[in-house]
Amino acid sequence: MNSLPNIKNIIAIASGKGGVGKSTTAVNLALAFAQEGARTGILDADIYGPSQPLMLGVTTRPEIKDKKILLPIIAHGIQSMSIGYLIDETSPMVWRGPMVSMALQQLLNDTQWDNLDYLVIDLPPGTGDIQLTLAQKIPVTGAVIVTTPQDLALLDARRAYEMFRKVNVPVLGVIENMSIHICSQCGHQESIFGRGGGEQLAKQYAIELLGELPLDKDIREQTDSGKPTVIADPAGANALLYRDIARRIMAKLALQGQSESGKFPTIVIKND
Repeated sequence: MNSLPNIKNIIAIASGKGGVGKSTTAVNLALAFAQEGARTGILDADIYGPSQPLMLGVTTRPEIKDKKILLPIIAHGIQSMSIGYLIDETSPMVWRGPMVSMALQQLLNDTQWDNLDYLVIDLPPGTGDIQLTLAQKIPVTGAVIVTTPQDLALLDARRAYEMFRKVNVPVLGVIENMSIHICSQCGHQESIFGRGGGEQLAKQYAIELLGELPLDKDIREQTDSGKPTVIADPAGANALLYRDIARRIMAKLALQGQSESGKFPTIVIKND
């Protein structure tokens, strides 16, 4: 497994299915880590459908050093890299699995990340080649699963959890997105996708429910405009939810690091 000395923690943001708001959650969490004072980067690992360039409002291409090394693009204070920076936005990626896996490794290893505390990896949905490459070739510190309360999304989220378990990647917790719908006119809240699904998943696998995020038009509009919620409205209720989740993840990683350090034997020198 490749060693990445310039990155302390790699956090994979995953979902079993598309359409649950995983990429929106990933970019807001990365920005929340930065607002908590951490040096943060984000890698868009969705080779077929990169969305981070739009979400971060990036329209430039990265600089290339020595004909190979990619310099990450700084956006809203975080380092970022995406295949979307290197291709035309309308160009389809007609690649087979091995090519996609190689592209992910190149994006990660050929980018000159600058002393990151956290690298957030926005995974594509599912449990395919990209996820297996990530688990087998990249030292992932932990994974976060994003789901909605809907039964179909929970079914796929369970598959995502089982995949990480089989490849020995710790699952830090689950985030329930679109937990409630907030009416933009009257503020009425309604659980249109069901209720308690994320909590049920967390209890089933004895992992933490890291937070519940609403289905809010503002989150969608802010992210589509290139200024995600944590940047667009840093004091707003939704931004504070993202920051609370980020702090929970940071705390779990700190505890995980302490528990792993305890696995090493203590060396005692005696003068007999």
